[in-house]
Amino acid sequence: MSFYEVVFIVKQEASASHVDAVAKSVIEIIKNNGGEVSKTEFCGLRMFAYPIQKRKRGHYILLNVTAEGQCISKVERLLRLNEDVCRFLNVKVDELDNNPSALMRRATREVA
Repeated sequence: MSFYEVVFIVKQEASASHVDAVAKSVIEIIKNNGGEVSKTEFCGLRMFAYPIQKRKRGHYILLNVTAEGQCISKVERLLRLNEDVCRFLNVKVDELDNNPSALMRRATREVA
């Protein structure tokens, strides 16, 4: 089993419940294929550095996953076929970090 960080962006027009449903479908695919999700972060609606598909914002979701490569391939296929997902990125890492991600740390720093 390998460790992965899966990040995907859902279109800004999607409601919070729809974003949650997309995340649950990804988590379900991972669990059905023998993987495990140790952390789920909803980073909120954020601005893009440049327009993506004529959009300027999107809902960011980060998952820490322990799974086999075949499971990640199925997740990539699901994300590629989902019309509400603007972009996604899967990164294989040496170890999973259970601390808040850089996006979440940045958000708390700006508020303080």
